[in-house]
Amino acid sequence: MEVRIGVRDIAREIAFESDESAEAVAEQVNKAVEAGSGVLALTDDKGRRVMVPVAGLGYVDIGATERGQVGFGR
Repeated sequence: MEVRIGVRDIAREIAFESDESAEAVAEQVNKAVEAGSGVLALTDDKGRRVMVPVAGLGYVDIGATERGQVGFGR
């Protein structure tokens, strides 16, 4: 599933693929925002950690769970 994070005062967004469900990502975002400080930490599909300060969050876009197909085998 694609996750896109907008950071305040930065024109480019952070985009990555995650193996977690949309509900799990939304729950982590909600917990981080409710805490009001600290960082939002998510893991991408390659095991890398993406950490964004909660104070800098502009938006979090949780995309579709199905990845797009490329090529003629559609």
